Amino acid sequence: MVRKKYTWKQLAVGSGLVILFLGNLTFYIWYQSESIRLGYAIHELEMKAEVLKEEIKTLEAKKETLLSLERIDRIAREKLNLKEPAADQVIFEKTEKKVER
Repeated sequence: MVRKKYTWKQLAVGSGLVILFLGNLTFYIWYQSESIRLGYAIHELEMKAEVLKEEIKTLEAKKETLLSLERIDRIAREKLNLKEPAADQVIFEKTEKKVER
């Protein structure tokens, strides 16, 4: 059996091609795994954003109920013992506007 001898140039080219192939394969695997990881991260952040949007809606509804005029009027009457002023308690003050020329 006769063995074929390779020159240094052929071995270098063959080794270079193998290294290039392995480098491309490594990059492709890294790229795919990074894409999957980022996809999961994006999905998780989108879910958090949805939860926060729902929380904002809930808090805005609570704010509206706390700031309603009926509630404020009820608290003023019941807890602070405030009532409508009598007609003789209202004083109207006439103000004159000065016209500047």
